[in-house]
Amino acid sequence: MGRRRTLRIDATAGRTYDRRLAIELDVTPDPHGHIVMIRTSESRSLRRIAAVSALAAFAALTPTADVSAQGIDEVLEAALEGYAWRNIGPDRGGRSIAVSGVVGRPQEGYFGAVGGGLWKTTNGGDDWFPVTDFQINSASVGAVAVAETNPDLVFIGTGETCIRGNILPGDGVYRSRDAGATWEHIGFSESHGISKIRIHPTNPDIVYVASFGKYSAESEERGVFRSTDGGDTWERVLFRDARTGAIDLVIDRNNPDVLYASLWEAFRKEYTMSSGGPGSGMFKSTDGGDNWTELTRAEGLPPEGVVGRIGLAVSSADSDRVYALYEHDDGGLFSSDDGGESWTLVNDNRAIRQRAFYYTHVFADHQDPDVVYIQNTSLFRSTDGGATTEVINNGTHGDFHDFWIDPLDPSHLVVGNDGGGAVSFATGAEWTDQEFSTAQFYHAVTTDHLPFHVCGSQQDNSTLCLPSDWN
Repeated sequence: MGRRRTLRIDATAGRTYDRRLAIELDVTPDPHGHIVMIRTSESRSLRRIAAVSALAAFAALTPTADVSAQGIDEVLEAALEGYAWRNIGPDRGGRSIAVSGVVGRPQEGYFGAVGGGLWKTTNGGDDWFPVTDFQINSASVGAVAVAETNPDLVFIGTGETCIRGNILPGDGVYRSRDAGATWEHIGFSESHGISKIRIHPTNPDIVYVASFGKYSAESEERGVFRSTDGGDTWERVLFRDARTGAIDLVIDRNNPDVLYASLWEAFRKEYTMSSGGPGSGMFKSTDGGDNWTELTRAEGLPPEGVVGRIGLAVSSADSDRVYALYEHDDGGLFSSDDGGESWTLVNDNRAIRQRAFYYTHVFADHQDPDVVYIQNTSLFRSTDGGATTEVINNGTHGDFHDFWIDPLDPSHLVVGNDGGGAVSFATGAEWTDQEFSTAQFYHAVTTDHLPFHVCGSQQDNSTLCLPSDWN
């Protein structure tokens, strides 16, 4: 064992306490300088501060260093300069609200983790690896899109727009021209959440962004934006007001000048949230976004009452078939067979529209207009235009938030749920495993084991403990 030393730290304890501390610590290092024992005569309520201060001091100080005038925060900051982060797991996925496959490259796919960046597979979902680490400024990826005519061109939007109680804001949109190897920031730094990114199916220079804006304050970087130079510059083409953001956006692949968009007046604060208001609505453009027609109160839709979040889908098999999943007292799944001029309520089951601010996602098959998918706590598939549904979870995690259907192969699906991304080549009959370290933990504590264990409770999963020397 090394020489026992006594250290006195006379420091301000930061924001936690408003009095000064005089902490006398007996610290015994081993021959390598590692601290193996800490004693303090302070009361139990101060032992945590004492221990942290001792660790920080001995990590940062030379034998002659003087920290009597330093605050604990400064001591800690200096000490941590010598530490590096290490992933100790678990290999158990966490929440994803953004996925995409790659047209023409069926073994490739992406999912955005709300706390772990963008992940990619090159073997059909059997293995995934992160591609944005140390390259983007937000850990939360809430939108992803890949160009059909240039599969190396990938866009991601950061921040979460399924506005639950614990969400991470983003800092805008990033672009990769090399299939995720490198990234550049291309705008929307004032938006907390990017809802959707859509790329023109034949002209990758035309890109659309649905921006939610700030979570809890009025903001101008809301609505639908368009770029005609591949994301270098942007113009806002659809906007309601500073309280209303864009939440969904779809393109008719048969006629890409036709777009459908939904706006959502909503906010989330620390102590409350709201979904719905006069700003919410549904819109259609037939000229690539230059002009928009509002469809919110079209024939067959609720003529009055508060409208909340709206999910949208248009079928590539029949451009006149449009689906809208409506948050409303009289809401549910509506379908149109005339491009949105009139609507029919086809399903008002609570299972497909509960907790609407968090879900409200609908997706249309590319080859059969009657095949439609709806996401909520379960993943639903319908073959009769939404009138009846079957659950196709089939072993993957619950709570679903995004979906991708291969235009060339309707059995090839990519899904995002509270366990991460998963792939199916069997129309959802089976899914790939979700074994990657993107879990979100609400709390973390350590044990007295040697080596010590780190324990915590994972979002939408169980509690677990891991040895600190794992991985």
